[in-house]
Amino acid sequence: MTHLALPLGVLALLITAVNLGGWDGEWADRLYAWQGHRWALRDAFLTETMAHRAGHALSVLGWCAVAVAWMVSMRREGLHAWRKPLAYLLLSVLVATTLVGFTKHWTNMDCPWDLARYGGTRPFIGLLGTRPVGLGRGICFPAGHASSGYAWMALYYLLAVLRPRWRWTGLGVGLGIGLLFGISQQLRGAHFLSHDLWTLMICWTVATLLFKAFWPVAILYRSTGVEPVGARA
Repeated sequence: MTHLALPLGVLALLITAVNLGGWDGEWADRLYAWQGHRWALRDAFLTETMAHRAGHALSVLGWCAVAVAWMVSMRREGLHAWRKPLAYLLLSVLVATTLVGFTKHWTNMDCPWDLARYGGTRPFIGLLGTRPVGLGRGICFPAGHASSGYAWMALYYLLAVLRPRWRWTGLGVGLGIGLLFGISQQLRGAHFLSHDLWTLMICWTVATLLFKAFWPVAILYRSTGVEPVGARA
């Protein structure tokens, strides 16, 4: 499971470095100071309207388009090879985004813009910290909006099955959209750096484990070559 162990190991080291080095606060401090010691980009057109609202809508639209493509493939025998990969992609994106969304409501952590350090009213309370009675719930960890982009890293595996030469392009699409969404939210004060790293880890784990569930290990190995392995039932 090199596709899982190596990426998770690297991400775990990055998350540990961010936490031990205090990079979350340092990076957020710089973004906050750069904007004049306020979250000036919180409601900006590019970050809030385009990257956040329109970006989320585009991700949902993309998922719906894949669903339509899957339904078409079920009706046309000539598209038989696409059925299983498209079903995998639909499930992977759905599970990844849902899991991140559920986790946000369980972890009970605040956004940077909620904290007194950045113009808010709340103290910083870590993941394992005890929240004072009466303090409202936090729903900011991990990064939900970034999952709308990182979940599409599953394109790597879809293309590894159908068009192996294009698999890295598929990975780049998911990483690129996730980075765009994640950085835009950090600029708005919605998330710390580590929030996005955790989301990246969750989305890649879901994509990899579901691939393993859909196809045997032998196919995962062969799909890293240059010849398509096809979608097997």
